[in-house]
Amino acid sequence: MELQKLASIAGVTAEVSYDRTDEGKEGLAAAREMVGKESSDLWGRVKRMSVRDLASKFESRQAAAHAAAARLAEEQKAKEVALLDKPALLKKLRGLLGDLLGRVAGRSKDDVTEALITVDAVEAQWTQQETEAVQEREESRKLAALFQKASEDAKSIIEKERQEAQAEIEAARVTALRCQQTLEEQAHTLSQSEQEELAELRQEIKEARRITMLHAPSKVMDMEYEIAGLRQQLTEKTLEVVAIRRKMDVLVSNPEVPAHFELQGEERLGSSLVTVPADSHSPELGKCIFQWHRMHGAKAEAIVGATRPQYAPEPLDVGKVLKVDIDLPDGSRESLATLGPIDGAAGLSQYVEALIRKGGAEFNVRIFQENGEHVVKATFQMLAIDKLRMKLYKGRHNRAKEEYSSSMQLCGARGGGDAAARSLYWVVNKSLTFMLVLDSERERNAAIMLARRYAYDCNIILGGPVD
Repeated sequence: MELQKLASIAGVTAEVSYDRTDEGKEGLAAAREMVGKESSDLWGRVKRMSVRDLASKFESRQAAAHAAAARLAEEQKAKEVALLDKPALLKKLRGLLGDLLGRVAGRSKDDVTEALITVDAVEAQWTQQETEAVQEREESRKLAALFQKASEDAKSIIEKERQEAQAEIEAARVTALRCQQTLEEQAHTLSQSEQEELAELRQEIKEARRITMLHAPSKVMDMEYEIAGLRQQLTEKTLEVVAIRRKMDVLVSNPEVPAHFELQGEERLGSSLVTVPADSHSPELGKCIFQWHRMHGAKAEAIVGATRPQYAPEPLDVGKVLKVDIDLPDGSRESLATLGPIDGAAGLSQYVEALIRKGGAEFNVRIFQENGEHVVKATFQMLAIDKLRMKLYKGRHNRAKEEYSSSMQLCGARGGGDAAARSLYWVVNKSLTFMLVLDSERERNAAIMLARRYAYDCNIILGGPVD
């Protein structure tokens, strides 16, 4: 009975040892697999997560990893306690079997001897399992070190990303503050006149919005069409009145000598005066010589360059009578003059004053001639006029940029053509000249008046040749 009890104790001990060893292997394998998976997942997600997501995910995974490490440590401690009990059990069991071997004989002795052999085999198996456990513990330590390194690398990456994000946020905040300070400085540096102009512009915008709200678009369009029709009728009536007055003057002055030519066109700024034959017996215009004059009382001032049948008055002609001398092919001379002084354009002075208060203006222009050479493909440019200089540019490329000086000249185009009333002649310096065409007669005359006003403020009289 005692032998069977010892054998049963040895079997139970071996079975318990086997069960614990198998459970330890499975626990280590599961822990190692979990740690490896967590490490690979962590390294894979570090590359594609934002700083905030990476931090939150890392903290949650780190807590799970710490829990797994604690569970692994508890299992390892339990296994170490079991390993500490094994030598004592084997030693006690071997002593009992040795004592029993000396007391029994025959078949029982063989059973005890077989039990001793089994104990030795179990001890050898336990030794092998302990060696494997030591190796697994070493691998666990390596995995723990790898996980620790991955944790530290992830922390450093998160900290670096957080610092870069904070630096970018700080830079953006500094830029916003600098822009705000610049705007505040610009607002404080506005002069009293500029502030008044800004208030007037705001008031005008408010009034324009009020008018727009009060009037329907159809009514505004009807008013515009009506105004355009009235302007056309007024122009036609004015031309008829001027033609009648000229005929009366010719008949009164010398009714026996018929005139070969007559002057047509509105006698105002923004129009064109044209010399046309009076009848079919008049000489051809190409065989005659023309010279336009600006009258100062009884004294005639020749307008240099105005030697064609057409002439477009410019701002210097306002308030003065214009006369054209025509040298005929037979050597005789005929003179024609406007019935009265050239009238100014309605609202032009107020428009120029608004541009002066604004500090300058920019006009859309096309280059028609450069240094006297015709430009085949007219290029669109911007003509900027400010208090100190004039500039012709397109984008970042400056075609011409010159401060006001005694060598600069600016006047209306003194040639013919349909665009004469919209053209101006600009002598930038002695080596560069332009003939520019603006969008309208109003823009052309406003540009001339604005540049002359700014040049006069610089003690420079800006005009045309010999003006």
